[in-house]
Amino acid sequence: MNIVEKTVDVSTSQQIYMKLHRRHHHIVTLMRLIVLMLFLGLWEYSGHTGLIDTFFFSCPSMVISCFAEMILDGSFFVHTGITLLETLLSFLMITLISMFAATILWHSKTFSEILEPYLVVLNSLPKSALAPLFIVWLGTGINTIIVAGVSVAVFGSIISLYAGFKHVDSEKLKLIYTLGGNRFVAFQKVVLPSSIPTILSNMKVNIGLALVGVIIGEFLAARRGLGYLIIYGSQVFQLNMVITSIIILCVIAMALYQCIQWIEHLYKKRM
Repeated sequence: MNIVEKTVDVSTSQQIYMKLHRRHHHIVTLMRLIVLMLFLGLWEYSGHTGLIDTFFFSCPSMVISCFAEMILDGSFFVHTGITLLETLLSFLMITLISMFAATILWHSKTFSEILEPYLVVLNSLPKSALAPLFIVWLGTGINTIIVAGVSVAVFGSIISLYAGFKHVDSEKLKLIYTLGGNRFVAFQKVVLPSSIPTILSNMKVNIGLALVGVIIGEFLAARRGLGYLIIYGSQVFQLNMVITSIIILCVIAMALYQCIQWIEHLYKKRM
């Protein structure tokens, strides 16, 4: 078999693999849609036939009606926009703080040995218990909500990134030091590029945790936002509003996660 024939065989194999991969992806997407449609259909059927009480559990048609009302009166854009803004600001602060702190910990072994147990303790604290303190310290408003969002993820993010930095190939670091490079050069040329997959994976986790923290903050210290709608709706027994707000939160979480995943896909495509 000559080189041309081998190239043709490889090309054919690649085409077959890509075709099977796309087919698998389409099947998975279709099955997800089928599962979703079955769930929504069963939920709607149960509501209309009285198997569940729609006053407590609502149904898809009532959720759609509530969503349409929120669109018409503008409350959807106000509350969703506020929650989305708070989540993005919290996520940005989590990313910046954790990157800076993990870099400092990696740069100084003594410093990391001193602070590591405190980070573990702070990460283990139930963050909802801290929210009342944030209200006392910062008052009610967006600052408290953003701090609540940051507190949920920042300590775990620091620990995760620091662990990723420590597990970079030691041979590459030795080469940098052998050639006369310092810790800064080693971090810039080896640690940071090698840790990009870890950073992206960390960001995918943090975007969801930031949203969770923001909702916790909105439960206690907000007059706008989806968390506020959930609390208000439960207090006045407008459970359609509660369920609609929860579904909107699910869509937001999925969209934000897909954005980070898209960035990760672009990175892998360039490698």
